[in-house]
Amino acid sequence: MSKTIHGRKDVRAKVFVLDTSVILYEHDAFLNFQEHDVALPIQVLEELDNLKSGNETRNLEARSFIRLLDQWSKKKQLHDWNPIAENKGCFRVVIDDFKGPDNAETLFGSGKIDHRILNCCLKLQAELPDKRIILVSKDICLRLKAKALSIQAEDYETGKIKNVDLLYSGHTTIKLDSEKSLHVLQKATVAPAELFDIQVQQHNHYYLLKYKRKQVLAFYEHVRHELHVIPTLSATGIQDRNAEQRFALHALLHPQIQLVTIQGQAGTGKTLLALAAAIEQRKNYRQIYITRPVVPLSNKEIGFLPGDAKSKVDPYMAPIWDNLRFIKEQQGNDQKAQTRIDELVDSEKIAISPLAFIRGRTLSKIFFIVDEAQNLTPHEVKTIISRAGENTKIVFTGDIYQIDTPYLDAESNGLSYLIDKAKDHPLYAHITLQKGERSELANLAISLL
Repeated sequence: MSKTIHGRKDVRAKVFVLDTSVILYEHDAFLNFQEHDVALPIQVLEELDNLKSGNETRNLEARSFIRLLDQWSKKKQLHDWNPIAENKGCFRVVIDDFKGPDNAETLFGSGKIDHRILNCCLKLQAELPDKRIILVSKDICLRLKAKALSIQAEDYETGKIKNVDLLYSGHTTIKLDSEKSLHVLQKATVAPAELFDIQVQQHNHYYLLKYKRKQVLAFYEHVRHELHVIPTLSATGIQDRNAEQRFALHALLHPQIQLVTIQGQAGTGKTLLALAAAIEQRKNYRQIYITRPVVPLSNKEIGFLPGDAKSKVDPYMAPIWDNLRFIKEQQGNDQKAQTRIDELVDSEKIAISPLAFIRGRTLSKIFFIVDEAQNLTPHEVKTIISRAGENTKIVFTGDIYQIDTPYLDAESNGLSYLIDKAKDHPLYAHITLQKGERSELANLAISLL
């Protein structure tokens, strides 16, 4: 959209200046700006060089971009404008030798790469007054500093989900006109048209059908165009406590659904249901793997912690161990069932590990649970799913409104992206959990504080 100046549209050509955060989010981002020119501050290359070692996603993105730029720049001078590709703009690396009065290092302080990136934008503004210079960054503070210097700044929009509050929930509540429809559904599988006049289009969608105070939970099977009643479900001693949890358990236990996402706030049972369903189906899989991204510490920092690899990361895996302990407690006095769970852990039939420790593995015949998936980028989610081998089921759980990773938000994280893009696929099912079941005290905190 063109910017408006004094009531007139600014129709000048655009030059997008990319920050390091954009490259780390998507290494080939400079190819996604259509016919517009793209500039890269030389400091970005410096930062990427410092980030190229390691197994985290940002390290992989840094290495991928460096290789891509090296391949693209053969027989080109990077300080000149060169066409990116046919029907695309040009690309250039910019040096921050701006000497004007609004020098960012003079105003904000020297020694910080962000301020030198701002100077690259100011330099381009001085060199190209007939063009709009736009800084693209996922760093909110950098965008604010840019705007303070009258530099137009934007977030990187590729991969972002608009209207995230309207994100696909996986289930629909329908009020029926008569009790007869409930009786029909309870007796057999039926076509939706026999019950209500609504065109059903989603694959693997769930319905809460209500008539006055009575209700039936149903699953829509797209291939046969039929609704099936979902009875009360349980897995490894964990029983559903509300309609949404029953939908989630059904998706987790359904043999034909190979990709499941469960989204919801703390206390709704996301991780517990996924882990219980995995243990319930343990004989169908070679291994149950539970992982979560380690956000607060990088690989290097983890390396400085005492102990072996398990000791270093156990604090970050504590919520998963807590859920596993809770499942054991639900076995009551069944000592054999409790011992069986311990044996699964000891034999590594159940393996709990950070995401960075399993990169490069082929996931064949594995029930794979990725907890806190809102802290992943869309590219990370794609990479994980692309590792799936035969007879593997992958489950992503998380809360898109509780993100700990810098530069991600409810619209740009991998979990939101996956829910939006996969919602019509026959191998996929999603459920948004809204009702907290941890405790009344926890519900009080969620609703009032």
